[in-house]
Amino acid sequence: MPDYPQRWEAEVILSDGGTMAVRPIRPDDAELIVAFHERQSPESIYFRFFSPRPRLSKRDVERFTHVDYVDRMAFVGLIGDELVGVARYDRHAARSDAEVAFFIDDEHHGRGMATVLLEYLAVAAREAGISGFTASVLPHNRKMLGVFTQAGFTASSHFEDGVIEVTLGIEPTPEALAAIEARAASAEARSVERLLRPSSIAVVGASRTPGTIGHQMLAELVSRGFNGPVYPVNRDGDVVGSIRAWRSVLDVPGELDLAILCVPAAEVLRVAEECAFKRVQALVVVSAGFAERDEAGEQAERELVSYARRHGMRVLGPNALGVINTDPDVKMHATFVPVNPIPGRVGLVSQSGVIGAAVIDAARQIGLGISSFAAVGNKADVSSNDLMRYWQDDQNTDVIMCYLESFGNPATFSRTARALSLEKPVVAVKVGGARSAGWSEPEGWPPDATAAALLEQTGVIRTDNLTQMLNTASLLASQPLPAGARVAVITNSWGPAWLAVDALQACGLDPMISVDLSNEAEPQAFADALRETYRSGKADAVLVVYAPALEARYRRVGEMIAKAAAEEGSVTTLACMLGEHHGGLLSNGDVTVPEFPFPEEAALALSRVTRYSAWRRQPVGEYYELSEASLQAARAQVQAVDPKAKCALDPLAADKLLQAVGLRVVSQELARNVDEVIEAANRLGYPVALKATGLERLSKSEAGGVSLDVHGDNEATQAYSRITELLGDAMDPTVVQVMVPEGVECRVGIFRHEVLGDVLTLGPGGSMGERMAQEALALLPLTDKDAARLIDASPIGPLLSEKETLERQALIELLVRIGALSDAVPEIVSVRLNPVMVSDGVAAVTDAQISLAPYVADQRPPVRRL
Repeated sequence: MPDYPQRWEAEVILSDGGTMAVRPIRPDDAELIVAFHERQSPESIYFRFFSPRPRLSKRDVERFTHVDYVDRMAFVGLIGDELVGVARYDRHAARSDAEVAFFIDDEHHGRGMATVLLEYLAVAAREAGISGFTASVLPHNRKMLGVFTQAGFTASSHFEDGVIEVTLGIEPTPEALAAIEARAASAEARSVERLLRPSSIAVVGASRTPGTIGHQMLAELVSRGFNGPVYPVNRDGDVVGSIRAWRSVLDVPGELDLAILCVPAAEVLRVAEECAFKRVQALVVVSAGFAERDEAGEQAERELVSYARRHGMRVLGPNALGVINTDPDVKMHATFVPVNPIPGRVGLVSQSGVIGAAVIDAARQIGLGISSFAAVGNKADVSSNDLMRYWQDDQNTDVIMCYLESFGNPATFSRTARALSLEKPVVAVKVGGARSAGWSEPEGWPPDATAAALLEQTGVIRTDNLTQMLNTASLLASQPLPAGARVAVITNSWGPAWLAVDALQACGLDPMISVDLSNEAEPQAFADALRETYRSGKADAVLVVYAPALEARYRRVGEMIAKAAAEEGSVTTLACMLGEHHGGLLSNGDVTVPEFPFPEEAALALSRVTRYSAWRRQPVGEYYELSEASLQAARAQVQAVDPKAKCALDPLAADKLLQAVGLRVVSQELARNVDEVIEAANRLGYPVALKATGLERLSKSEAGGVSLDVHGDNEATQAYSRITELLGDAMDPTVVQVMVPEGVECRVGIFRHEVLGDVLTLGPGGSMGERMAQEALALLPLTDKDAARLIDASPIGPLLSEKETLERQALIELLVRIGALSDAVPEIVSVRLNPVMVSDGVAAVTDAQISLAPYVADQRPPVRRL
């Protein structure tokens, strides 16, 4: 019997937000297959087998449940202990393609199960060397035809002998990958919708004792007017808070969308089991005593989440404060904390419930409205990534605030945050650095380097504290994005005006005093000055600084500012009302203008919004894709090395790997003694450089393993002898290399971060690199525009200051190619190119160190999964 491929086991999100377990079929699935078949309608059975087959024969069951996991493969979908779908392929005899078939439970049609199973089959088939799928489908089986047309793979069909013959390519084309990603994003959003937009709620552990979490949770839900039934569940009481109570969720009448668990940790799994039997869609676990407590709690948390996922439920928590949705159609205040958010258009997620509640209170004080809120607690299942997916499509949310102590799945965070930031701004406070995120930074890197690079690259607006987050979100929620960095200052006092100008300049903006009003200027004068500034077209934003004279007119001046800002042709407008802070927003009823107590706060918020606006306007760029020939050539170099050993490629093998993807490497040869050094130098042509291969890092000195500009046999002999005397075995073998023209020297590296994946670094090479260790970081994959921005952020940028120089373009091409190589060949765990010489429009690699490690296929999930 073939080995069971356990690595394919996973829980996935379905198109309606529910979950399903996916795994390869096993021989012991016989009873499940028989029970599944007997539940299906005669029509579904006919569509699958082209004939009536009310029961499966023993031979059928044997054939269906016994596969070799290569030429014959099948995946099953399970919810709880019930098999709800099966998909299989069987390779055609003497052909490279395979026949594919699906069978989905009648009760679960329309949930995207067949599409998910097709994604898994396609990846498994590619690994087995299968080139494509074929299928015979009855013309009336439109649902199955829809699976093939919507999958995103290349498909064709023709009608023959009363059936539709479908041919399906299974290569991961850009269209197929985009379709998979879109389906995953939609499914994740729908799964969070179950938490934030339920139609019925049960509070399990609702208590009649005031001051308890269960009592307060029920009271908040009922008093805030949730638009749906709320069911108290209490094992000992018939009435809780004057509401009929139920002893178990199993006793609750009708359907239940959401269960809020306020019971001791030891009872949570039992309640989850009852919820699964009741077909509850989602759980909010307020109960503490899980992973935040000890190892036993961590194990209990894993069991809870695993059970919930297998039975189609998402889990928020444990140790969660709860969720809030201020939409008038929902009005859900599912938290035991009596905070009172203003309804608005800002989504808020916090890893800390206490911090989240404090932010809601502070937002209310400045007039900032909240659309929905979730405190994710231990985020054992639902995380900030899931909530960002939801808010991307949520019509009630325009801005997102995040308090992050860690990224959840950072790779998912990167994709999700970037997609969201391109449409809606995300403002985040990220605390704790690498230590809280559960990883260690490479030696010599700043403690928060990768987190900073991740947020910068994804467009997330990072702030240093909660006050800055609220100020920035207030500006984003109330005003349009600025088109540039030009800021006009309108004021009635010179002192505050210069304070504002200095603050704006310090934040990297381009300020100018547009209008200087008198100390006794009437409120209308501020509106007139704003209109004049708008019409001038010289400002991308306006900061109004009002300093009261003998008679303070805060309210009237604020009304005039908001009135002018509401008119057509206005630009980003914010105000500083010195001497009195009125709550954060000036309003005329239609438009609000954010108000700040001092110019420094206003400048800081505006600078962050301006940088975000520039990021959003910048071109995304294109990813470089290796050709099939390049990929095969690169794989050949890797496969020539012992696949079970972690090792570094020798210099010539490293050169061949780089050349396979079109990179230029400087000609070189290896020599093991002085005679071979002279022979190699004559073949290559003097002058040459001699370099040791046994040092981890070279420097431009003979003690550092390098002798440059060697002319003639005598110099080569002497240089080799001197370095060998200094370094001994480090010169065996010796690199003999052609000298390259002078140019800009840089070093390029790739490091496999233990959590974030592959990180590309760029810094100065040669003697400059020895003096300046600073490097710029970017996470892979990398577009050409990302590469250009990486150059600008590095010390190399000023050396290639002309934006369209050939040298700059050559370096961009090198960066995207080496990034594509790392992504396509997962055995590569580190790359060091030092130096790369950029001159005459060419980026040439002079020294390459590439390390490989065994690649375990199941380290990278083949398709979407939880």
